[in-house]
Amino acid sequence: MSVYKEFLLLKRDLGGLLTLFVMPLVLLIAVTIIQDSTFVSASKAKIPILLVDNDNGKVSKTVYDNLQQSTIFTVVTKIDNEPLTESIAKEAVFKGKYQLAIIIPEKLSVDLQAKIDQNVEKITSNLGMTDTLAKTQKTNIVNQKEVKLYFDPAVQMSFKNAVMSSVDKMISQIETKSIYATFQEQLGDGDVSFEQKSFISFKEIVPRVNDEEIIPNSVQHNVPAWTLFAMFFIVLPLSINIVKEKTQGTFVRLRTNPVSNSIVLAGKTVAYLIICMIQFYMMVAVAIFLFPHLGLPSLNVQGHLLMMSVVALFAGFAAIGFGILLGTIAKTQEQSAPFGATSVIILAAIGGVWVPVFAMSKAMQIIAESSPMNWGLNAFYDVLLRNGSLLDILPEISLLFLFFIITTTIALLYDKKKRTV
Repeated sequence: MSVYKEFLLLKRDLGGLLTLFVMPLVLLIAVTIIQDSTFVSASKAKIPILLVDNDNGKVSKTVYDNLQQSTIFTVVTKIDNEPLTESIAKEAVFKGKYQLAIIIPEKLSVDLQAKIDQNVEKITSNLGMTDTLAKTQKTNIVNQKEVKLYFDPAVQMSFKNAVMSSVDKMISQIETKSIYATFQEQLGDGDVSFEQKSFISFKEIVPRVNDEEIIPNSVQHNVPAWTLFAMFFIVLPLSINIVKEKTQGTFVRLRTNPVSNSIVLAGKTVAYLIICMIQFYMMVAVAIFLFPHLGLPSLNVQGHLLMMSVVALFAGFAAIGFGILLGTIAKTQEQSAPFGATSVIILAAIGGVWVPVFAMSKAMQIIAESSPMNWGLNAFYDVLLRNGSLLDILPEISLLFLFFIITTTIALLYDKKKRTV
């Protein structure tokens, strides 16, 4: 009867009930479409970058060719049909018209080759492969060159690091090839030749299930993340209903019956746990059946649905425990509603729903481990991406259930102490 009472209360507020189911679905679809379209557009559209070539040599030509052949960048050497200078490129980038400008210094190719010639000649002379007359020649000092990079101040640090790494790798490859070519020239036109292909390569090894690669996508993050967000938002109606019962005298009437407060809370737990599971299955159904029609990847739950349901069940317990505690402590709806909404958003923010935990600072990563949403999200990742078993998610679901036990116990003790006083 306690469970039935909770459903009657929810039935009287159909608008709020629809919000619990419809708004999370709209949120899930909107966020996934935005993230997926951003990824697709970023992978298809090229970023225009400014290139100021003060070298006009072999190195700058190689840099230009590599950038042009890139799937990421398109090179701009003129603005309004005027050749670029460093000052013009700097002004255009700092005003946000372009994200990046690369400035190739003067005589880069000539000085690079001169420096390589000096080093190679020194090595070969030490090996006794040159005549003594070459040693008496005066060595010119070649100053170190700088390739300047101007970034738009609004550009993220990850983009800067990626570009600087790419340019550095490009220049290093040019230097290496020049060194090989110079050695070959010094050794004569014999059969000596150097293979200039990179000896060390990189290969990404991803997990496989049934000989199929598990490739992460935006859906595998958004479905668990926003499911948890929706579940924890039941804190609002749950806490508000508890406050209503106290302010309207319903709770006093319930206490006159020969029923303990734990039975009343158990009824709320069962009722809202059913709602949480309905939310979860609706989210999964949308990700499986609707997403492909919207041009989004479908959520692959083959062999994972049972384990995901277990994670959702314990995440629902944690959300309900938090709602019961808030509703018990709050005295008015004006206290429970704003605090409940704000606290859920904070738990989502520090839990990795919006920003990945690994991208946070060390201090925030430690704080993130205290968020129930982070526990639930890691458990979902273990199931969906790491093909984890029940034993693998046991620590996370244990923490979620412990959170429910602690919050519910505090609510019961608080209510008991308040009534005895």
